[in-house]
Amino acid sequence: MRAVAGVSRASRLATSSAFERGPIDFTPKPDLYWKQATALGAVGNRTGDADMSTSSKSTSSKAATRWVLILTGVGSLMAALDTLVVSTALSTIRLDLHASVAQLEWTVNAYNLSFAVLLITGAALGDRFGRRKLYAAGLGLFAAASALCAVAPDVGWLIAARAVQGAGSALIMPLGLALLSAAFPAERRGAAIGIFSGITGLSVASGPLVGGAVTQGLAWQWIFWINVPIGLVAIPFVLTRMRESFGRDTSLDIRGLALISVGALGIVWGLVRGNQAGWGSLEVVASLAIGGLLVAAFVGWELRAREPMLPMRFFRSRAFSAGNAAIFFTFASLFSAVFFYAQLLQTGLHYGPLGAGLRLMPWTATFLTVAPVAGAMADRIGERPLMVVGLSLQAVGMAWLALIVKPGLAYSEMLVPFIVAGVGVSMAIPAAQNSVVGSVAMEAIGKAAGANSMMRELGGVFGIAVVVAVFAAAGSYASAHAFTDGFGPAIGVAAGLSLCGAIAGLALPGRRRATAAAPIAGIPALQSEEAS
Repeated sequence: MRAVAGVSRASRLATSSAFERGPIDFTPKPDLYWKQATALGAVGNRTGDADMSTSSKSTSSKAATRWVLILTGVGSLMAALDTLVVSTALSTIRLDLHASVAQLEWTVNAYNLSFAVLLITGAALGDRFGRRKLYAAGLGLFAAASALCAVAPDVGWLIAARAVQGAGSALIMPLGLALLSAAFPAERRGAAIGIFSGITGLSVASGPLVGGAVTQGLAWQWIFWINVPIGLVAIPFVLTRMRESFGRDTSLDIRGLALISVGALGIVWGLVRGNQAGWGSLEVVASLAIGGLLVAAFVGWELRAREPMLPMRFFRSRAFSAGNAAIFFTFASLFSAVFFYAQLLQTGLHYGPLGAGLRLMPWTATFLTVAPVAGAMADRIGERPLMVVGLSLQAVGMAWLALIVKPGLAYSEMLVPFIVAGVGVSMAIPAAQNSVVGSVAMEAIGKAAGANSMMRELGGVFGIAVVVAVFAAAGSYASAHAFTDGFGPAIGVAAGLSLCGAIAGLALPGRRRATAAAPIAGIPALQSEEAS
């Protein structure tokens, strides 16, 4: 009651005071109303502007990530396609340039050699000078080298130009993966890498088809000319539509670059020369031994370096170590299949280059249909089940084909093994790549992508070297029967390499919970926690 009385007394005093000051003016005040309305409108405009700004930023961000996916996909398509695009054009090149068998082999090996050796170097240069800038430089170098390949007057020129092409690819592939990984938040990165991996896998597997179709329909030079306009058109979009990003380190580890480059050169040289020079020859043994020693020296140096190009602490992460081991065996088996599947259809079953390529499409189509879905699933269920199941399926498909192969085998009998193996490898590739780049901090993605790309290329060279040795011991190209005699054991070994990858995948951690950290250089960062 006292509170009510107090309020009533205060009201009377306020009313009395008001009347003492004079009569109350009830006339409208347009100026006052206008100011109030203007103030309210300003608040409303600011709220609307903020909403529109947020919407605009969201739209801009989606457009930016879409451009990153398209432009890195273009680079991956060019670089991966040229890994084996000349394989079905070798016969035509041999006749046109009067090349020997050994020289033909080097038109393939020169590309793979410089590609594999310079991958980590390319990633380190991108971290130091800017990934977008060096990615554009890689596209330009690749396009220029492609033009040099197309105008090659002799096989020596072609081999040298293919080596320069490989150097361009060594900038394109790791920096493309790093730019893609940095552009997408953790919860969408797996799906993006799935699309990127699908393009990469499809390009590798379609190399023989594209090479055969272009050679048969136009001329072998056009397998190189086609890269030139694509690269030149892509460069300005890369420079204007993609954000620049850098690694944390500001200095180049020159000693580390030299050790890993020369060490990788020794190992790859030994692998590509093993079947021709003999695995017990001084050249091959010395090359492999020196390469191994230099890689060991690289590890020792990186443990002591103040700013290492590849920190050895990365290998403490199961996601990084197991992912790289799995990608090595994945591409060892995949490159083996690419190398021999087209030859089986041509030599063993007497299809032409274009016909063989078309009949591989049920296998290669899985890279575009399955890989994006697998990448999105990796975001939800983790990489381990996709890696283990995928590589097991690829092993089953390869072993199945190795057991039933014979001269005159009906294509319908090959179809299911093709599809099973294709679905399997398409599940595995994005899972392995997502595991590696997701295991490190945002500023270290370039280094992780470089290591992953190098392991992939080394795996491919290793796989081809092993299965070719097995094929040579059991069969030959003398007849369809002799070819299938060697094909069965060779693809059986490729199935074993795939199983090794599945075993490595078992070491991957379980599903990881990713949380976003503070942005680094304007790009959303990623911090990952591992749960075994």
